[in-house]
Amino acid sequence: MFDKLEVFKKRNDEINEMLYDPAIVSDQEKYKSLMKEQKNLVPIVEKYEEYKKAKNNAEEAKQLLNDGGLDRDFREMVELELEESRESLERISEELKILLLPKDPNDDRNVIVEIRGGAGGEEAALFSGVLFRMYSMYAETKAWKTEIVNANETELGGYKEISFMISGDGAYSRLKYESGVHRVQRVPETEAQGRIHTSTVTVAVLPEAEDVEIDINPSDLQIDTFRASGAGGQHINKTESAIRITHLPTGVVVECQDERSQYKNKDKAMKVLKARLLEAKMQEQTDAMAQERKTQVGTGDRSERIRTYNYPQGRLTDHRIGLTLYRLEDILNGDMDEVIDSLITADRAAKLESTIESKE
Repeated sequence: MFDKLEVFKKRNDEINEMLYDPAIVSDQEKYKSLMKEQKNLVPIVEKYEEYKKAKNNAEEAKQLLNDGGLDRDFREMVELELEESRESLERISEELKILLLPKDPNDDRNVIVEIRGGAGGEEAALFSGVLFRMYSMYAETKAWKTEIVNANETELGGYKEISFMISGDGAYSRLKYESGVHRVQRVPETEAQGRIHTSTVTVAVLPEAEDVEIDINPSDLQIDTFRASGAGGQHINKTESAIRITHLPTGVVVECQDERSQYKNKDKAMKVLKARLLEAKMQEQTDAMAQERKTQVGTGDRSERIRTYNYPQGRLTDHRIGLTLYRLEDILNGDMDEVIDSLITADRAAKLESTIESKE
């Protein structure tokens, strides 16, 4: 591990020098690439420097104790320092192992989130709106930008389905664990008897695809235009600005009607199409790596029931990691960090355990 850390340190030093080179500074693509690489290296290098400092402190304390001739009080102080340094070394070693785990190449990307009402009819559609609000408010806390791509709204203000983009640093790294079936237990707004109903909503989180990854032949696309409509089928647009794109080889269909401009709707729809095709490509790779799938904390299977939102008890339960929190209202208002941090920790622990087992 430490040989690899020295290589990372050397590479970080090289990048620091290169970033002062006028030829590199004038080449925006190269400069951007190096900055991105350094951003990933810095946490590892800083933690390695912290490790070396703790190791040096431990060796100095050990040398003082071996030399002898210390009075009682000073000896106790040195022994305490040695113990603290050893504890630091153990902690930092574990943190370094986590930092050295293979990084998901999609973590820094923007995301496209698709929410669809499942079992429960109008109540599921209403909860789709609740989840959209939750993700939008969470995005605000991270200073991310949210843009609706397409929305099929119901008369009561819910969504049969809604697609939206969240743009911001590390959006996918935080939101990728949200894919799956979300279950809600509550007294529906449409229910007069006061009985608790259970409904489901499906969430898919797709990393935004880059043009170089997904090459689409224009002849493989069927593009239709239609009038955008609102709840109840009422036209909200007198021009045919809404776009429907069908990818003929795969049968994937994408619609976008949020913008008044046909050009903007087409641009957004193409981004969603590319994201879906990238997801299919990633799923093929995941299926071919059974062991890797075992180390994932539910980041891909849309049919997996991942979470329950119980309103009467004010409880959220994430079934993948056995997490239960009794502050549902805060979470639905965008305070999601505790849930997401727990999922990230569990995912890293599973991958670390898998790495150790593969070496044994």
